[in-house]
Amino acid sequence: MARHTRRASTGRKSEAVVRQKIIVEAARLMAEEGVRDYQSAKRKAAHRLSLPEDKNWPANSEIEAALKQHLALFHHEWPQTVRALRENALEAMTLLHDFAPKLVGEVLSGTATRFSEVQLHLTATPEEMSLFLAGHDIPFDIEDRRLRYNGDRVAQVPVFRFVAGDTPFALYVLSPEAIRELPLSPIDGHPMRRAGAREVAALVDTPPSDPRAPG
Repeated sequence: MARHTRRASTGRKSEAVVRQKIIVEAARLMAEEGVRDYQSAKRKAAHRLSLPEDKNWPANSEIEAALKQHLALFHHEWPQTVRALRENALEAMTLLHDFAPKLVGEVLSGTATRFSEVQLHLTATPEEMSLFLAGHDIPFDIEDRRLRYNGDRVAQVPVFRFVAGDTPFALYVLSPEAIRELPLSPIDGHPMRRAGAREVAALVDTPPSDPRAPG
């Protein structure tokens, strides 16, 4: 019985070590190589470490926490990167103020890297957004992306992509009805956080490692 208990304890420790290796490598891939999707980062980490994909699979929130730690330890420019992206987000939100823009994603949470894009949720129709961007001589591409909601619902929404300076932007165009409901975060499955221009302006001077910072 004691031998069986020791084997079980050793097995759990081994699994924990493997799990931690995947967490650390996935975070490194996101920070250093620009892998932006958490599932892709975990799969690539498992492949790099010659580990099975479906065993010891960490949660996205564990990867996010490790990513923040990695950025804080190895990227001294990280606070400046986040600040610059938030400033760019605020500038875009000012331009797009008629569409009630809300900042979401890693620029808001503070996990942004030099590979990150500014993600905004807007209230508009695709036609309105196309005319607006064309009227401001902003070249753009359109793609459909899926947003998940409570009740296992999934909605396809148009996303307008463009680059201003060196910063990529993704504008998620939602109807007045759709904007009222928060989609689920891919990090923890909880309703996604959004921030308006006033809150983003207040966050510009808040370092991402500050405990007051979101996420």
